[in-house]
Amino acid sequence: MAIEIIGKLLKKLPVQSGSSARGEWKKQEFIIETQETYSKKICMNVWGAESVSDLARFSEGDILKVSVNIESREYNQRWYTDVRAWRIEKGAGDNTPAQNISETDMGVGFNAEEADDLPF
Repeated sequence: MAIEIIGKLLKKLPVQSGSSARGEWKKQEFIIETQETYSKKICMNVWGAESVSDLARFSEGDILKVSVNIESREYNQRWYTDVRAWRIEKGAGDNTPAQNISETDMGVGFNAEEADDLPF
């Protein structure tokens, strides 16, 4: 299920990287604040070197329209939710082209055994 979220880019967190059985990986999380009456802050992420580079084009304070997939998984009897961006574009009124992130960058095929390597 894909969802579009429009909000202000509040913060880009440091790039995380590492290696797994499938090779090197990069991930970056960022915080969006929705533009509703009761605004919400949402932590999202992008996977892959190309996607991390695409996120670098945007500055804190920019209004973005982000298409995301939301997925939860269990690890050690705790649930973790992942909000993974697969398309990021400037908000209304800006002509910056959308960034389409490939399924490879999204981590499609990222299996549970590899996920268990993660520190959470």
